[in-house]
Amino acid sequence: MQLVVFCGIQATGKSTFYQQRFFHSHVRLSLDLLRTRHREQRLLQVCLETQMRCVVDNTNPTRAERATYIAPARAAGFGVVGYFFQSVAAEALVRNRQRPVERQIPDQGIRATRNRLELPSRAEGFDELYFVRVLGKQEFELTDWQDEI
Repeated sequence: MQLVVFCGIQATGKSTFYQQRFFHSHVRLSLDLLRTRHREQRLLQVCLETQMRCVVDNTNPTRAERATYIAPARAAGFGVVGYFFQSVAAEALVRNRQRPVERQIPDQGIRATRNRLELPSRAEGFDELYFVRVLGKQEFELTDWQDEI
């Protein structure tokens, strides 16, 4: 039983990373797909009740937003793994412009999420926490998270 929580601004590779690493093993919870928080929470509850592994593929920029997934998962006995995607706004804006027009996020949306971004820490309830950096087209570098001192 595992909950994976992605964290990072838009256009940092979260959905591509999901497709590469979790598509065949974890249910994907995403506002892009489910469209409402209510639907997302219902699917999360189903995953927790049925002990299905799942990934929260959203920006999750704040501790409070991450807690809405971590707390119920921990209460259900799930292990929680976090992936923080390097969030350099200038790079994300470039990648965003390379997306098909219908999938592009307004620049101000990316900047607003970056302004709200709080670095994660193991103290939030993560059993494991990783840093993900985009290397190139659909390639990633994964390292263990280093909590700030």
